[in-house]
Amino acid sequence: MSRKMLDLRRQREQVVLVGVELPGRRHRGRLLGELARLVDTAGGDVAGEICQRRARVDPTYYIGTGKARELQELCERVEPDLVVFDNDLTGAQVRNLERLVKVHVIDRSELILDIFVKHARTAQAKLQVELAQFEYELPRLKRMWTHLSRFEGGIGTRGPGEKQLEEDKRVIRNRIHALKRKLSRIEKHREREVSSRREEFTVSLVGYTNAGKSTLLNKLTGTRVATDNQLFVTLDTKTALWDLGGTKVLLSDTVGFIRNIPHHLIASFHATLEEVTEADLLLHVVDASDLEAEYMVEAVGKVLDEMDCASRSAILVLNKIDALTDPVELTILSKTQARSVATSALTGQGLDELAQAVLQEAQSRWDEGTAEFPAGNGKLLGLLCDRGDVISRSYSGENVRLHLRLPVREAARLKAQAGVRWEPKLDFKVQNPNAK
Repeated sequence: MSRKMLDLRRQREQVVLVGVELPGRRHRGRLLGELARLVDTAGGDVAGEICQRRARVDPTYYIGTGKARELQELCERVEPDLVVFDNDLTGAQVRNLERLVKVHVIDRSELILDIFVKHARTAQAKLQVELAQFEYELPRLKRMWTHLSRFEGGIGTRGPGEKQLEEDKRVIRNRIHALKRKLSRIEKHREREVSSRREEFTVSLVGYTNAGKSTLLNKLTGTRVATDNQLFVTLDTKTALWDLGGTKVLLSDTVGFIRNIPHHLIASFHATLEEVTEADLLLHVVDASDLEAEYMVEAVGKVLDEMDCASRSAILVLNKIDALTDPVELTILSKTQARSVATSALTGQGLDELAQAVLQEAQSRWDEGTAEFPAGNGKLLGLLCDRGDVISRSYSGENVRLHLRLPVREAARLKAQAGVRWEPKLDFKVQNPNAK
C-alpha cells in the first residue's frame, strides 16, 4: 500500500475495542457488536478486539494482567489511535492502562458523550451535553486542566498553596452550577410548553437508539425528521400532529436509550425527556430484527423505571419486521408486554393496526354524556365542540343540549366549572353561571 493510500485510510481513527463479560449478563450477539457501532457513529474504524469473561473486575486494569499484556501487544502491532472499553473505568484504571499501552484510553460513557457532542444541534442539547461531560469528568480528573482557568481569571488568582487539581475541580463545579441554572430555565419553559398541551392526548415514542422511532414519526405524521442508520441521531424532542381518522393526537420522538446509559446523561436530558414523563401513552419501539432485542426491551424498561415511568400505559411496537428472519422471535418478544403491535416503518406494514390501538387507548380516556346549558354561552359551546366529539345537538327553549364525548381531563374541568357531577353516558346539566 502506498503512503498516500495509508494516509487516506487513517482519516478515520483506528480503534481497539475491549470488553469484559461479567456474571449475570450473557450476549446472544457479538459481545462488542454494539460498541463497534458506537465507534462507527463517532467516526472510527475497529482495528482489533480483546474480550474476556471474568468473575470480578481487576482493580488495576479492569481486565486481568494477562489480558492487559495481550492488549499491549495488540496495540504495538496495529498502532491504534484509541482504545475503548465497553465498561466504565475509574480514573486510576485509565492511567494504568495508558501507561501500559501508550495509547489514549476511554470508556463506554466517554464514547457516548463524544457522539452526543457530534449530534447536538440546538442550544439546549449543547448545554445538556456539556453538563454531562463535566459531571463525568469531575470525579475522574487525571490531568492538569489549565485551559479551564479562564473561567476563574487565570493561575494568578489562586490562593497561596492551592493545588492545581483543587483549582480545576472548583472551576468545573462552578461551570456545572452555571449550566444547571441555564437548563433549569429551559426546563421551566419546557414544562409550561408541555402543560399547555394537557388538553390533548399525547403519545411519546421511546426505545433503544436506532430502533426506528424517527422513521415511524415521519411515516405516521408526514414530517421530515432526519433519519440515519446510526446511533443517537435524535437528541431533541420532535412533536407532530397525528390524525387517527378524525381523532388527533400529539406524537413526540425522543432521544434513544441504550444499555448502561450513564446516569448523568439521564439527569442532564431531564428537560428533553419531559415529554415522556407527561405522555398519556408510550409507544415502546424495539428493533425486532436485532438479536439483542429482548435485552434492549429490558434496558429501556430500566431507564423508564429510573424516570418513574415504568407503570405508564404503553404499547410495545415490534418494528423492522421486514428484516426479521425468524418469526419465532416475534412471538417471544410480544410476550414481554401485555400489548404489542408488529410494524415496519419502512414498508408501512402494521401501521394501521398501530393507529387503531392508539385510537382505542385515546378513546378510553374519554367520557360520554349529555350536556345541557344556555345556548347563549357561546364560549362554552365553542370549547366543547373544539375539544370534544359532538355526537348530536338539539335545542330546548333557551338551552342547547349536546350528546358528546370529552377527554376525561376536560370532563373533570367541566365538572369543576359547572359544579355538577359528571357520569359517563348519563344526562347532566351545566348550571347557568349567570343564574341567581
